[in-house]
Amino acid sequence: MLKANSLLLYLLLIGLGLLTLGNWPTTIPAPDATFTTIVGKKIELSKLKGKPVIVTFWATDCAGCIEEIPHLIEIYNQFHPQGLEIIAVAMYYDPPNHVVDITQAKQIPYDIALDLKAEHAFAFGQVELIPNTFLISPAGEIIMQHTGVLDMSNMKQQIEQLITG
Repeated sequence: MLKANSLLLYLLLIGLGLLTLGNWPTTIPAPDATFTTIVGKKIELSKLKGKPVIVTFWATDCAGCIEEIPHLIEIYNQFHPQGLEIIAVAMYYDPPNHVVDITQAKQIPYDIALDLKAEHAFAFGQVELIPNTFLISPAGEIIMQHTGVLDMSNMKQQIEQLITG
């Protein structure tokens, strides 16, 4: 029971953006989530073990989220051949047709999932502020969480470290 309570506290702190890479008290396993993409593809996060994964929460009406898209595309194109996966999770309030339209207009190559019931936002610690990005290690552990527009050079460094081991 204590372990479950500790995990809930850590997830709450993640959601509040109070934990960062430099001060994680312990590693936290990524939630056991199954995403459904806008094209109906099911992605089980647990089946991506062995690969670094970025899960980013966003919305089409979020200027910072839209600003990040070209940079995430660049990161995806650079590191996907080495195993990186990106799952962009549209917030529950974002109309699915807006998500599809932006995905097509921006020619986003990575997976776009809908979170129609806010289940994924809840599983990742009550995500409300966006953009909100999680970097998951090949071992399936959340090693970084960031609320706000990412420092892309730092993200690239983190991914390179995960890929090169």
